[in-house]
Amino acid sequence: MKVLVVGGGGREHAIVRKLKQSPHCTEIWAAPGNGGIAFDATCKNLAATNVDAQVIFAKEEQFDYVVVAPDDPLALGMVDKLAEAGIPAFGPTAAAARIESSKVFSKNLMKKYGIPTAEYEVFTEADKAMDYIRAKGEYPVVIKADGLALGKGVLICEDEQQAHKALQEMLEEKAFGESGSRVVVEEFLTGPEVSVLAFADGKTLKPMVSSMDHKRALNNDKGLNTGGMGTIAPNPFYTPEIAQVCMETIFKPTMQAMAAEGCPFKGCLYFGLMLTPKGPRVIEYNCRFGDPETQVVLPLLEGDLLEIMQACTNGTLDRVDVTFKPEHAACVVLASGGYPQSYEKGKVIHGLENGQLADGTAIVYHAGTAQQEHRLVTSGGRVLGVTATAPTLEQAVEHAYAASEKISFEKLHKRTDIGSRALHALKGE
Repeated sequence: MKVLVVGGGGREHAIVRKLKQSPHCTEIWAAPGNGGIAFDATCKNLAATNVDAQVIFAKEEQFDYVVVAPDDPLALGMVDKLAEAGIPAFGPTAAAARIESSKVFSKNLMKKYGIPTAEYEVFTEADKAMDYIRAKGEYPVVIKADGLALGKGVLICEDEQQAHKALQEMLEEKAFGESGSRVVVEEFLTGPEVSVLAFADGKTLKPMVSSMDHKRALNNDKGLNTGGMGTIAPNPFYTPEIAQVCMETIFKPTMQAMAAEGCPFKGCLYFGLMLTPKGPRVIEYNCRFGDPETQVVLPLLEGDLLEIMQACTNGTLDRVDVTFKPEHAACVVLASGGYPQSYEKGKVIHGLENGQLADGTAIVYHAGTAQQEHRLVTSGGRVLGVTATAPTLEQAVEHAYAASEKISFEKLHKRTDIGSRALHALKGE
């Protein structure tokens, strides 16, 4: 089969490398891909959001299957357009992608079908939102832009002043454009966070191994929110007992709710969960593989990713085994200094041969790299994800950090505490 992966980040690189292991995958392309993905797939420089151009390209090249990985093209209906062109694809329709592309849709879905989440209200006017916040008088309070905002549309406000500023920016100054024309104001939940990705075919849902993201830029969860500075899997806070509760109260009801709303979910459904003292709650849904969670989840997947993805598309997921190695994985993100704010690009990356470490001690996933004059250079905020797997979490973390030390570029920034909270939990501290 000739397969196209749409997107050009670390998540897409992880998907490409896993698909390459399938005996059914004879040729693999990525659009746009990046400098490191180019070592594993043929890259075509086409923006992931240019839906029409991507569909024309898929038809011209006669791809047998397309994996639409990022949220934007899914929300824009790329899977629908590919289906119209007779090309099967992995991912939800635009209607089902609303579970991520509209916070209002997802919160109202949870309220309607009794799926546990934070208390909330929806507003289009800053004054009314402030009246609600003042009446509640509970801080911190969470304010979310309704639409997609590159992972930056969620603000945690510690006091009235911060809440007022956030509402002004979103609703009046249009900091997120149309994405922020409606906002969700919701209660702040506490407890360990868990990411659970799941394969879904519209009826059946099969969860993947759980993971833990580290979103803040600096050690000890300080600094600005980023797209993710590292991940570990499985998440020690997510016990088999909690997994069972989530399956019955969150996962199955979500699948049933989407089907009942006339938009059954096919693809990868991502559950961002908070394990609160009152039980698991949904913080957010994503309509695709998480980044950088994918970089620790897929290396542990046993079996054929292409077969599993096709089963999701064809509605036959109940006939396919989805199993994971009983190991641990850790991913350390190497970022450009200054990320997630301003940073420089074009820094030469040292220590890699053909995009990987020569000793093969870890997998290097490329998120923001480009090739210039046969050299790899940085081209994004998150540059590389270094992933190691091992029998214990301690070993996986140790191996990932040891491997990351072999890679360098000017102004490299990384957190040095990825996995430490999970390790303390495993030791009962």
